[in-house]
Amino acid sequence: MDPRVRLEVDGAVATITNDAPDTHNAFDDAMDATLWEILAELRERADVRAIVWRGEGRSFSSGRDVRALGGHQADVSHHELMRRGHRGILQLWDIDAPVLVACHGWVIGASFQRALLCDVRVAAEGARFRLPEVTHGVIPDTGGVGVLYEMCGHGVVSDMVLTGRVMDAEEALHHGIVSRVVPAAELDATVREMAEQIAGAPAVTVKMAREVLRHLAQPQIRSSMADELIYQTFINRSDDMAERRAAQAEDRPPHYTGS
Repeated sequence: MDPRVRLEVDGAVATITNDAPDTHNAFDDAMDATLWEILAELRERADVRAIVWRGEGRSFSSGRDVRALGGHQADVSHHELMRRGHRGILQLWDIDAPVLVACHGWVIGASFQRALLCDVRVAAEGARFRLPEVTHGVIPDTGGVGVLYEMCGHGVVSDMVLTGRVMDAEEALHHGIVSRVVPAAELDATVREMAEQIAGAPAVTVKMAREVLRHLAQPQIRSSMADELIYQTFINRSDDMAERRAAQAEDRPPHYTGS
């Protein structure tokens, strides 16, 4: 397992820690694989009643490591890599314990979307959220846009996706993306206290409450993820993507045709 993603269990509360502070906890394939292993383990642990997901250093996660963008294993298609990613992160929905995310610093791209698939998000003052995928020539493809649409509506999501603008913690609170904003020095303690409160409640009650909430949202999110899988694969093979790569290699402005 990659040491840049760690799992610790203390009583009934488990903590997942992104631990690559030098890169603002940007994820690459090895970190993804370890996260999938951790989630698989947590699926089987009846002793864990609540999960905290946090990051070391200055940020929760700056998303995908830009050094890994556009590259993948030669023996695996882009489509299959995406399917693996969807299967990996959707394990969140198979874990009986709620997942609470401690958001601080940058929360960007796929990591922002993964946080949106969790149960609760708490932000530190100064936290910043962003979906910059379109600026890299791709679309968000981890399911978070479907969650954001339910929270914020069409206008806000279109703005974030199409312009890649930054949303601060107070605006995220206004839209319900996070449920609380706390001083940065209090973030870990606040989320831990919330997790312990949940872990102390009757387990069956927590499970059933989450099932009610899931039935309200999950069908639409699964549908949007299925669309993302198809459209991102198309983009990867499109003329515009080929033109983008050629323009970057030749150090010239791209000429996009929309095909």
